[in-house]
Amino acid sequence: MKKELTIGEVLKPQGIRGEVKIKPFTDTAEDLLAFKRIFLDGEEYRVLRMRVGDGCVFASLRGVPDRNAAELLRGKKVTVPRDEAPELPAGSYYIADLLGSEVFTQNGQRLGVLKDIRQAATDIYTIDTGEKEVMFPLVKGLTVEVDVEGGKIVVDEKRYREVAVLE
Repeated sequence: MKKELTIGEVLKPQGIRGEVKIKPFTDTAEDLLAFKRIFLDGEEYRVLRMRVGDGCVFASLRGVPDRNAAELLRGKKVTVPRDEAPELPAGSYYIADLLGSEVFTQNGQRLGVLKDIRQAATDIYTIDTGEKEVMFPLVKGLTVEVDVEGGKIVVDEKRYREVAVLE
């Protein structure tokens, strides 16, 4: 497992006082409020203030005094050390732990490697088969087994065939 987790991305500066708007890669934007420090491209920033609005997080960071400094952070991924992240309930996983996993049917047929997870009302998984990309929503009854340590996800073949979309 990775030692750090990517929890968001800086979208843009917000206002003139150095605040940045962050798109969270967590279930809810409120999940980011627990962090007292974040990392942007490996550089540590202490959180002075965070607030939530419109599904995003607005953060004031030490060392980012104005809009010009905030502009330099646009597009950077927000990471935190894994040991500072909250424990997840059973059956929940960090996206960073799932990416790169091999996806199989319960009969052992290899479908591909999990390349991307897009967050929506239902997460959209993208796997790379080597020849093409296949997208499918993570609907109820699709996942049979998730082995984070082994990098393996097993899906119900019938359900997968019903929902998979070739890109």
